[in-house]
Amino acid sequence: MAFMDIQEIMRHLPHRYPFLLVDRVLECEPGKRIVALKNVTMNEPHFPGHFPHHPVMPGVLILEALAQAAAVLSYVTENKVPDEDSVVYFAGIDGARFKKPVMPGDQLILKAEILRNMRGIWKYATRAEVDGEVVAEAEMMAALRNM
Repeated sequence: MAFMDIQEIMRHLPHRYPFLLVDRVLECEPGKRIVALKNVTMNEPHFPGHFPHHPVMPGVLILEALAQAAAVLSYVTENKVPDEDSVVYFAGIDGARFKKPVMPGDQLILKAEILRNMRGIWKYATRAEVDGEVVAEAEMMAALRNM
């Protein structure tokens, strides 16, 4: 599976506005990796307060965007579509590093690779880039669960 538009992404993620942080999937190899993007725009609700004089996307939202891309990869890998009873929980974040600020007008490229999946706990290597430069990276663990 390669390209996914926003409608297809919403079929594979339980998140919705204003917390849906993946706009498009560019590449997806089930069981291996995903490349997605998020267009960073000034009209996002966090920018008036972070920071009014110098808008910067909060690092936790960059990590959340990476986690959402990884969740899409997991759902596609399992050939599952979440329903109203589905949720994706963070199980851990290791080695998170922020290299450069992300600002309105940037196109955030989200990359996630599956490191392992054991007993429903997924581990990923993730990296966010802007213009080919790494802006953030982390190893993440998540659990896909039904409520």
